[in-house]
Amino acid sequence: MKLVDAILKKSGHPAFSWVVFFLTFCESIFLFIPPEVFMTPPIIADKKRALPITLAASLGSLVGGAVAYAIGLWLFDSVGVWLIQNFASMEKFALAQDMFIRHGILIIFITAVTPVPYKLMAICAGFLHFPALIFLGVSAIFRTLRFAIVGFLLWRFQEHANAIVKKYFWPLTMLAIAAAGVGIILMMML
Repeated sequence: MKLVDAILKKSGHPAFSWVVFFLTFCESIFLFIPPEVFMTPPIIADKKRALPITLAASLGSLVGGAVAYAIGLWLFDSVGVWLIQNFASMEKFALAQDMFIRHGILIIFITAVTPVPYKLMAICAGFLHFPALIFLGVSAIFRTLRFAIVGFLLWRFQEHANAIVKKYFWPLTMLAIAAAGVGIILMMML
């Protein structure tokens, strides 16, 4: 309980928007923790932070997606392979590549609005020379929409969310990680 209170207290600081930006940026390249985990504490600590936190998450995700795309486009043989081998697997990347070839924009949409690993598709999009403006445009629209919905719900139900997070912090964190795992399994079934 002390950890949750400490996290909520620290996340109320105005500079925490930069933390959310950085963590969401990293999530778009190599982290496997859904961005909502980073967005929730500052918004439930202070509902006035909903808009800056949503913007920070959206911008961090878009910049991270652009970096992951660039890695796939220009640095796949070095950085891309290293990221995939250390944070996923070449088999998962091959599966992502196959799904991207078969489904294109639909896969960008799915990875943008679900906890499915966006980073693999971003690297894949660059590797396959998918048009950058389309990739970034679809990503920007739907990742921002996803974060805006989460931000709005946390803003709207801030008091209830605060009580729930304080009571169920660890189960909710594990549930978010499990949701990402389910998303991966669903993508494998496409």
